[in-house]
Amino acid sequence: MAGGNAIRGSRVGAGPMGEAERGESAPRQIVQYYCARGHVTTTQFAVPDDADSADIPVEWDCPKCGLPAGLDPQNPPEPLRNEPYKTHLAYVKERRSEEEGELLLKEALTELRARRGTVATAE
Repeated sequence: MAGGNAIRGSRVGAGPMGEAERGESAPRQIVQYYCARGHVTTTQFAVPDDADSADIPVEWDCPKCGLPAGLDPQNPPEPLRNEPYKTHLAYVKERRSEEEGELLLKEALTELRARRGTVATAE
């Protein structure tokens, strides 16, 4: 099998491994975040070398439960309060009382019956 492909088992763009060929990695700092359920998330950030670089985030999403995690292990951030989805009817009920709703319904039914030419029944 001397006539095989010379780059077999390699990827396009793959090069020699190691820092000598790629240059040195940026200095890193390890930061731990703590969520309300007791999970600890360890993340690495580059050490800022000038005033323009971004600071370490105060909160990070916990990859295990999705709750916000903070830097203080004694006081993790409170879970976000999720408001339930409101239907159109729930929004209407916030704006109108039951009596107003009944009045509007009667007006709409009277108008509909007048268009159809049917006699309104006594209710």
